[in-house]
Amino acid sequence: MSSPASSTQQQIHTLYTDHHGWLHAWLRKKLGNSWDAADLAHDTFIRMMDKHRLQQLGEEPRAFLTHIAKGLMIDHWRHQEIERAYQETIALLPAMHTPSPETRLLILESLFRIDRMLQAMPTKTRTIFMLAQLDGLTYPQIASQLNLSLITVKRHMRKAFTTCLLAL
Repeated sequence: MSSPASSTQQQIHTLYTDHHGWLHAWLRKKLGNSWDAADLAHDTFIRMMDKHRLQQLGEEPRAFLTHIAKGLMIDHWRHQEIERAYQETIALLPAMHTPSPETRLLILESLFRIDRMLQAMPTKTRTIFMLAQLDGLTYPQIASQLNLSLITVKRHMRKAFTTCLLAL
């Protein structure tokens, strides 16, 4: 009699064997290189190792794998965009103020965490938070600009600050 764990392992093995080549080729076509495609294909199957996700496979495993891979691709492109913007910014610094490679890595990791935190916020909450934190608008100015009540702006800012605290 097989245990549930060995059944799950067998299901993952079969899924990987049947679909890895296809997924890697699909990702390579979308990403334009084999290295990133291999990383994202691997990450897709890692996410599938959750027993609850395996139960969601249904009759179309490729559709579900594609759904997960698309999310990972979006994250990958967002990280590339953040890294590119950071590189452009530090290129403007005088050589003596350029951060070390270790510091660059720490800064990029922090930027990625901030991005994930912001993406976790509902759109309206994120917009209000960005107007307050980046544009320096007051709550009444935000309320006026977005045609919202002051209490609504305060509620969204509370949600945003809670998200920030949870991210820590």
